Amino acid sequence: MFKPSYIHYSETGFFSNLILDYISGKPELKGFYEYAPELSSFSKKINDRKKIQVERELLADVLLQQNKSLGANEKVLANIQLLRNNNTFTVTTGHQLNLFTGPLYFIYKIISTINLAEKLKQEFPANDFIPVYWMHCEDHDFAEINHIHLFGKKIEWKEEHHGAAGEIATASLRSVIDELKTILGESENATELISLFSDAYLNHPNLADAMRFLCHQLFGKYGLVILDARDKRLKQRFVQQFKQDIFQNTNYKLVSETNTELEKLDYKTQVNPREINCFYLSEGKRERIVKNENKFEVLNTSVAFSKEELEIEIENHPEKFSPNVVLRPLYQEHILPNLAYIGGAGELAYWLQYKSMFDAAKISFPVLVLRNSVMVAEENLTQKIARLGFSAKDFFSAEENLVNDFIAAHSSVEISLAAEQQKLKELFASIKATATKVDSTLEASIEAELQKQLKVIEQLESRIQRAEKKKHETSVNQIKSIREKLFPANSLQERHENISTFYLRYGSCFIQTLKENLQPLDCRFINLE
Repeated sequence: MFKPSYIHYSETGFFSNLILDYISGKPELKGFYEYAPELSSFSKKINDRKKIQVERELLADVLLQQNKSLGANEKVLANIQLLRNNNTFTVTTGHQLNLFTGPLYFIYKIISTINLAEKLKQEFPANDFIPVYWMHCEDHDFAEINHIHLFGKKIEWKEEHHGAAGEIATASLRSVIDELKTILGESENATELISLFSDAYLNHPNLADAMRFLCHQLFGKYGLVILDARDKRLKQRFVQQFKQDIFQNTNYKLVSETNTELEKLDYKTQVNPREINCFYLSEGKRERIVKNENKFEVLNTSVAFSKEELEIEIENHPEKFSPNVVLRPLYQEHILPNLAYIGGAGELAYWLQYKSMFDAAKISFPVLVLRNSVMVAEENLTQKIARLGFSAKDFFSAEENLVNDFIAAHSSVEISLAAEQQKLKELFASIKATATKVDSTLEASIEAELQKQLKVIEQLESRIQRAEKKKHETSVNQIKSIREKLFPANSLQERHENISTFYLRYGSCFIQTLKENLQPLDCRFINLE
């Protein structure tokens, strides 16, 4: 049984001022979003969203086709049918197609999304709310998604690929799954997990289908709807926005202006827009479109269009055009009846750059909700932490501070020599007062001698501290080991560890535990002990 405790994001040391100011409602930021991430915002947001129509029948048809082909359960199919109704809305998160679900925070994003949809249904029962995972099938940074960290090892899929990630063939993952099997062992939970990964990646031809199947197996019982937005019919509805971005560069201008405003407030911007925020997709390639004099060229290819040719290409083959990180949110909100976007701190930072772009396009800007963040401390770790006299919250401090605090609490002598340094300063002040009456030029040499003696005391203090640490060497090493487990590579656990670590010990109960403890709209970091 896990027990939650909480720490404010500002106390963790891992979140930017922009995000801390956003969740605390700092007035200077109110112009960069529409509604605050509070339950009270959703009544207004629902009413506003009802006024903006989306092509619900088309959306439901596409989703049914995609999800039926992979055997989606009845709850998911029923949720898709609900999207045909004007009183049904989505709560959405998006993410890359990380191998074996990637870092833990992906799991937290999905559960935060599911829980918010359920919370809204409780609060507004006359409406329906569908959790949606928008798969980033067109991202092409393979190095970001081709590995996981597990028990101190990096498990990597060594495959050459440069195009859209969703198209990557998964057959070559057999050797990676065999490696994972060796690491996980043969327990019941390990066997279940390996079977799940094998079904996903070896029985589906590409990464997009594999990820949809895997996420459905993990979260389908909660009604999660998974969308692959590469469908030509959906992109056809975004043709005018593609044209506006490519030919008028409207989004570049608007986001650049917003960036300037944020920088004036001393915030770092997450994304720099391009004049053209589209890629062109061809077999095995996803390359930027750039304007060169009167031609529109696709980088690293021989493909080029005149303005008239490119307009025709957009109209006839919108599926070949892929929005980048600036344009994708606009596409998402254009085709979904969406109320809220659940994202990490980095994502919400760049969404805050987009409000004016949404306003100009007359597309609804969602409520931006920070996903839940979690640190999991298992029983053996929790017991060690307690024996050392700490709580899990204490470990957000730097390792050096933890060690020094422990030594100070358990030392038999006063390690600080600050009092002795002060006495030395007073002594030298007296000497200086006497000496300068005789010869004022002695002041500099007396001051120099003082600094030398202070340095000697500092060195003695360090030697005493090292000696005391050696006396507590076992405990000091435990502190270091615990902190490395909770903050691997000095980063948040959720950004490093994979779900396999905890699934191996707790099976699918781990996901249910998370679901019971993650609270959407609660702006506190969760420690699960």
